[in-house]
Amino acid sequence: MRKKPWTVRALALATTATFLAALPVAGAAAAPTAAAGNPPLPPVTVLTDQAGTGGGDLFVSPTSATSSYASGVEILSQDGRRTVWSHAVPAGLQAADFRKQTYHGKPVLTWWQGTGLGGLATGVDVVYDDHYQKIGEVKAGNGYSADGHEFLITPQNTALIISYTEATANLTAIGGRADQKVIDGIVQEVDIRTGKVLFEWNSADHVPYAQSEQPLPASSSTPWDWFHLNAVKLDTDGNLLLDARNTWTTYQVSRHTGRINWQLGGKASSFTLAAAPGQILNSAGTIFSWQHDPQPLGGGLYTFFDNESAGVANTGAGAVSELPYSRVVTVRLDQRTHRATLVKSVDQPAGLSASSQGNAQTLKGGGLVVGWGSLPYVSEFSRSGKLLFNAAFPAGVNTYRAYRFDWSNRK
Repeated sequence: MRKKPWTVRALALATTATFLAALPVAGAAAAPTAAAGNPPLPPVTVLTDQAGTGGGDLFVSPTSATSSYASGVEILSQDGRRTVWSHAVPAGLQAADFRKQTYHGKPVLTWWQGTGLGGLATGVDVVYDDHYQKIGEVKAGNGYSADGHEFLITPQNTALIISYTEATANLTAIGGRADQKVIDGIVQEVDIRTGKVLFEWNSADHVPYAQSEQPLPASSSTPWDWFHLNAVKLDTDGNLLLDARNTWTTYQVSRHTGRINWQLGGKASSFTLAAAPGQILNSAGTIFSWQHDPQPLGGGLYTFFDNESAGVANTGAGAVSELPYSRVVTVRLDQRTHRATLVKSVDQPAGLSASSQGNAQTLKGGGLVVGWGSLPYVSEFSRSGKLLFNAAFPAGVNTYRAYRFDWSNRK
């Protein structure tokens, strides 16, 4: 961990966002058509569709590993069988974290587009109004580039975004090299109107490299992705929830000072881990591993997308899942006793393992919408865990996250 003080970088000099001050009133528009000669966005096959699914449309950002399909963003009808609106990003780019958000009280569509999602990504966060017109974009400040893992608009009309940066670290204390290239995670809060960076947090300033679960690379010139920041959320008390896949840890961080208030999971958990009757910890004795997308539910409850795998390509030869399937877990934190209890889990319907990506959105009625990350599936479960909806993209296609929002039927 670097021995330098943390600072809040307020009033950054560079303007990093452009935004129109006034947004149009709510209204629907016809879906645009793809330009002639461009590949289409991938189709979705509905596998399960039972009564009881949540209202609203499905929001996905399909990324294709083949030239057969374009990558982009798409709103699907409630049953997944009709396209409400779609938008392909330019060839060679990916899209991620497509969702409906609110800016100055008005609905907007937001997503990230760029290259290198999952590594040293380069991109921008874009904002469209509800007439499907681009009205602005948000860029990282202080010389960084926006990563696609998170673009969250806060009630203060600021944006919480993520960046990755390459640095050199002396890792001899943990058996590494003195000149090892590393990939650190950056969180920024950016004023959307002015582009000023109001807050900045660097993982290397707060978390020891020894907390990583990622094996050291064979060469010092190969960047070590020791932290892999993949989410930043607002907790119910106004502080930030930061998630790091490669330390198996979610951190609550002060939004004002950057100090870590507590951490769940990993090698330095602030909580003793336990499982309620009928629930199981993984073979490492932890609630989750290689996880994504912490979501606060209130009352000390949180959900996490528990990958339980990072794939051989990410962790080195011989890497295996801690559990043979991915799942969504609900955890109760008791701040008084410092105890974290796994109280509920919803398993991947086919018992499959997602080696990257993924999210879980809790609906108002308690249902759960799950994007299975690197797996080509989107599912919805009832409050009791019954599978109500399941849909699949073609092989080689996935969506980083999936959501359900009221959109096409809004007033």
